Amino acid sequence: QVQLVESGGGLVQAGGSLRLSCAASGLSFSSYSMGWFRQAPGKEREFVGGRSKNGANTAYGDSAKGRFTISRDNAKNTVYLQTNSLKPEDTAVYYCAATTSWPMSAFLVNYWGQGTHVTVSS
Repeated sequence: QVQLVESGGGLVQAGGSLRLSCAASGLSFSSYSMGWFRQAPGKEREFVGGRSKNGANTAYGDSAKGRFTISRDNAKNTVYLQTNSLKPEDTAVYYCAATTSWPMSAFLVNYWGQGTHVTVSS
């Protein structure tokens, strides 16, 4: 049974930082591209960032470029999202995703986590 368990969300003031983690189990972690998507109320799910299975390739959505950093530790079966300079518009549920595809697309995700809430106050 595959599980992706996110942690690290919470309430933060604008300009602050959070580090999200996603611990994976039940899958061959190094065989999957891992990444993060987010969904704000009333909006579509959008790509935040992804890292290819061997870590050689990284991609970010436009809203994350220059502020967020994705990393993965294949020895720990964990992917991280460091979020800096947070803005109120970053408020959303952040979902961890695993896919055998690269580049990453929400339509090609094999497994989703249940999400972690990030709220940025102004």
